Amino acid sequence: MSSRIVICYGAPQDNTAFDEHYTTVHVPLAAAVPGLTEFSWGKVESIDGKEPPYYAVAYLHFSDADSLAAALASPQMRAAGKDVRNFATGGVTMFTQNDQRVAL
Repeated sequence: MSSRIVICYGAPQDNTAFDEHYTTVHVPLAAAVPGLTEFSWGKVESIDGKEPPYYAVAYLHFSDADSLAAALASPQMRAAGKDVRNFATGGVTMFTQNDQRVAL
């Protein structure tokens, strides 16, 4: 079973500043986290015309819970975590998740 960290970013005060910092500074910091098997992110769009609760969501995937725990304790994760305050002016919600696959 794979595990992941989900990071939900609230609407920033300045979208352009968020996007610039996120792509040029934060993504390289997060990509250096040990044990990371996949990293994806994207801006949130509404499907019902209402304002979405987040501006962007990122997913950091790990092969298992032990890899995730090691990543959370790493200096690279601490550096990425400290950087969040430099651009996430709309607040941030973070949580872990163990994926449950559904066969279709």
